[in-house]
Amino acid sequence: MNRKIAVVLPVLSSSQRDRIAREAASLGFSTLFFEDTASAIPHLSDVEIILGQDAKLIPNAPSLRWICTPSAGVNPYVDDSLYHSPDVLLSNSSGAYGVTISEHIVMVTLALMRRSSEYREIVAERKWIRNLTIRSIRDSRITLLGTGDIGRKAAARLRAFDPACILGVSRTGKPDPLFDHNYTLDALDSLLPKTDVLIMSLPGTPETTHLMNAERLAMLPRDAYLINVGRGTALDENALEALMRAGHLAGAALDVFETEPLPADSTLWTCPRVFITPHNAGNMTLGYTVDQIVSLFLEDLTRYANNLPLLRQVDRRRGY
Repeated sequence: MNRKIAVVLPVLSSSQRDRIAREAASLGFSTLFFEDTASAIPHLSDVEIILGQDAKLIPNAPSLRWICTPSAGVNPYVDDSLYHSPDVLLSNSSGAYGVTISEHIVMVTLALMRRSSEYREIVAERKWIRNLTIRSIRDSRITLLGTGDIGRKAAARLRAFDPACILGVSRTGKPDPLFDHNYTLDALDSLLPKTDVLIMSLPGTPETTHLMNAERLAMLPRDAYLINVGRGTALDENALEALMRAGHLAGAALDVFETEPLPADSTLWTCPRVFITPHNAGNMTLGYTVDQIVSLFLEDLTRYANNLPLLRQVDRRRGY
């Protein structure tokens, strides 16, 4: 057994490591586990497969034939200059994060509509004010910009709150029973003025950069809400902040930003009605998410060992 897999994923439990090693061995691979990139690099010369979240691993693995990132986003991995061969496969873990991010979406939607941040301030001052006007997901018109795993799981959960409609917008507009209607991006401008809650879960590609620009943000009703859990580059943050400081939009929940970490001197921190979270909606702090990453990798490993196409292979030119 001389075909090697390097796993650089310190969040794995001992049982998750055992599962990878056991199933990999049944397919003819030995597995090396490392806690970080620095400890892995000296051992990558004859590694065929990497499961890890650091693009620096790639140029240090001259025998690499496939790298799987435990993240859904692949922006750091698409640079051809990283690879010793154009034939090296890249895959992601799309499908592992739908549960945790959709729950985050429900949380921040309710927090914005029920004005949780304002009530926290009231309670912190030991005041007993309880008459702030709130809103409900019930009868709201929800538009999901991005209908992949995250968008679909969010739609399924939001459906329980009886919204007026749940609309999906994607590149293809493929029909999906989880949405009342599905549209291509060409329809976005006509949908925005009729949207109460806009949820963005787009990948970071040249086509999505500043898709929600100043013009489109202004198309949203003044009392609409915006939630971004995809990639920060899809949203023009400066335009959003300017609109919100001018009183447009009832609230925004941002988990992703154009620059991360969000600089300490960014004025977004103090922008009214903005709920900021530090890109924690979809990280690997939920055990279920890590279980899914392992399962998805092993599913593709079985296909790889049998010379079948990977289910989550990424086109490096397109970025998804």
